[in-house]
Amino acid sequence: MIFYFIYLLLIILISLFLKRKGLLLNYSGDNHQSFSNKGNIPLSGGIFLIFPIIFFYSNDLILVSFFSIIFLIGFFSDRKILISPKRRFIIQFITILTFVIIADLKILSSRIDLFDIMLSNQVFAYFFSTFCLLILVNGSNFIDGLNGLLISYSLLVIYILGFLGLISDQIISDQNFDLILWLMLLVLFLNIFNILMIGDSGAYLLGLLLGFLIITSHTNNLDVSPYFYISIIWYPCFENLFSILRKLNNNSSPLNPDNKHLHQLVFFFIKKRLKLSVIFSNNLSSAILIFFNFLIIYICSLNPSSTIYQVKLIICSALLYISGYLILNKFYELNFKFKK
Repeated sequence: MIFYFIYLLLIILISLFLKRKGLLLNYSGDNHQSFSNKGNIPLSGGIFLIFPIIFFYSNDLILVSFFSIIFLIGFFSDRKILISPKRRFIIQFITILTFVIIADLKILSSRIDLFDIMLSNQVFAYFFSTFCLLILVNGSNFIDGLNGLLISYSLLVIYILGFLGLISDQIISDQNFDLILWLMLLVLFLNIFNILMIGDSGAYLLGLLLGFLIITSHTNNLDVSPYFYISIIWYPCFENLFSILRKLNNNSSPLNPDNKHLHQLVFFFIKKRLKLSVIFSNNLSSAILIFFNFLIIYICSLNPSSTIYQVKLIICSALLYISGYLILNKFYELNFKFKK
């Protein structure tokens, strides 16, 4: 308990120092979170997530190296050094592909005979795993637009994997599992109260961590349906894929950021209809989305081995997402638009 208090105090002091010195701040209007906060909040959350992860995996040079690299890609993005989305994506692709090959991270089964034959080809398996991790990493960054949304979602996913016994001690020991959950809760607490944000560095890091845990859990538990893992990470992945299709339909580059993700439309609706403050609208919107995803993750955990059950749940989740998005987007179009 003393350790957590000291770490919490350290996070607060460093975040306040960064804010006072004007370092690593989320200036108002400067990124995709600016619509739901007043700006000038340190993007330091990722820093306080990377150090525990390095400590947990200190004996695994491969994991430490690639978690650090993906963190630095986001860190340089937060510092406005790596601004170009295209360059950032290329560096991500090279980093994650190299990680997948060196760590031998492969999705082994889809329970579709023809596709499983394709997955038996090592080259195809590596590129497919890279594609999936890219979708998750960038999708995680996409949903990191409200206080606590991504961190809470990550906590739910990691907890359910641990609760079902899908994470082996070789991946995370019981002691480290509890520790990482508590440390993430500390960062979540400070994020909710606008003391810090996790930034691109934290979003990319959490996305890669979730992807690593999902793939290793899959390879160690082939009796569990692969669609169970899709069910528990459907939100960031579907957000990413839906955004790509939406932008292409609007003749826009999928790499260009915008302010029309689901969580942003939820925030706009809450603030407009309930006439709440920016901060309260932010936290309430995040809570609504987390509760919705909690229900999905809970329902999918009831029968993790059934492919039919999981596929039905994924379809229902996607239909609910699309229906909600269309309704909220119509409300958005009829009222006002975000600044571009």
